[in-house]
Amino acid sequence: MQQPNAILACFDPPPKLTVARERGDSISRRHPWVFTQALIRPPQNLPQGLTVELVDGKGRFAGRGSYNCDSRIAVRMLSYDPDELVTEELWARRIAEAVGRRAALATADTDAYRLVFSENDLLPGLIVDRYGDYVVFQALSAGASLWRDTIARALVAMCQPKGLFERSDGDDRRQHEGLEPTVGTVYGEDPPDHLLIHQDGLSFAVDIRAGHKTGFYLDQRQNRRAVAAYCQGAEVLNGFSYSGGFGVYAAAAGASSVVHLDSSGPALELCRDNVERNGVGGEHEYLCDNAFGALRALREAGRMFDVAVLDPPKFASAKAHLDKATRGYKELNLSALKLLRRGGVLATFSCSGAMERHLFYRAVAEAAKDAGRDLLVEAELGHPSDHPTLLSFPEGSYLKGLIARVV
Repeated sequence: MQQPNAILACFDPPPKLTVARERGDSISRRHPWVFTQALIRPPQNLPQGLTVELVDGKGRFAGRGSYNCDSRIAVRMLSYDPDELVTEELWARRIAEAVGRRAALATADTDAYRLVFSENDLLPGLIVDRYGDYVVFQALSAGASLWRDTIARALVAMCQPKGLFERSDGDDRRQHEGLEPTVGTVYGEDPPDHLLIHQDGLSFAVDIRAGHKTGFYLDQRQNRRAVAAYCQGAEVLNGFSYSGGFGVYAAAAGASSVVHLDSSGPALELCRDNVERNGVGGEHEYLCDNAFGALRALREAGRMFDVAVLDPPKFASAKAHLDKATRGYKELNLSALKLLRRGGVLATFSCSGAMERHLFYRAVAEAAKDAGRDLLVEAELGHPSDHPTLLSFPEGSYLKGLIARVV
């Protein structure tokens, strides 16, 4: 099998790295991350993303993965089978399998969804999303970056997009992998500034060039449906509205009014466009402000709502940030609860991977206690089927949410 570049061709067989005996349990459990401290004398002179072979202290095979000496996650595992080599064929086959698992999602009503979800699809560091006729990918690890050309060829062959666009510009790529951002068209046509997609029959303009994540929060699709079921005739507060996902769904379900709140003026303009594009009814108000201050101002103004949606950005990117993040979630939910009528509904989310579900629930419970409200949890929310979680990789379950009623 031809290697994707000269660097890999120079390391055949791959270098062997020894795993400390007391650190081998995670590999035996097929966890895809091996941290630097788990390796005995990790080398500092290997190219980023190079395939390495892990062995135990007796030289017995443990697995193969992509190595990065600049990351605290030194190896991202790709195989635990001694007979399975890391080749172009492996990457292309796993991409094909991941895309195939989503085949049933493509309908006339929905043409935007995730195709590859990194470690959860056994492709560490690779994110791929479909937006109608365009495909967007992110190579967020050194290994995925090294196999970038192989990834691009496989996606073009399997998805046959009008254009393939790279958005390898996430903060984690620079901060945790030591890689520079890479953004641009890889194949076919450049995407329009605002690409039109469809979710559940609703239309949204998406900025895949510079929008949040790869352009849209595809992971909230089923949760928008769940929240919309509570919105008929309701006055809705759509916190952290971005381009209007929850607000448009709420209005389409018959909300009497929606307040869209976001700190970004351009995001609110896109939100306004999406509201108008869908021709949804109800009154719509657009507030450009910091959420914490805006919620207090709404309370001081005597505003009350039937439904409040909180979908903030990541508060904790690492466990070291958990205490501060917990305080932030508590304060945010406390402010929202004070704006809800009795019988009102709070739909609240955390996308912080480091924030475990029970810690997030505790923060919401503390907020309810301080607000003097009793909350009845009617639904626990998470990822849609195109964002699966590998059972041996609990870190992949980053999105958690609650629909809770004030009783």
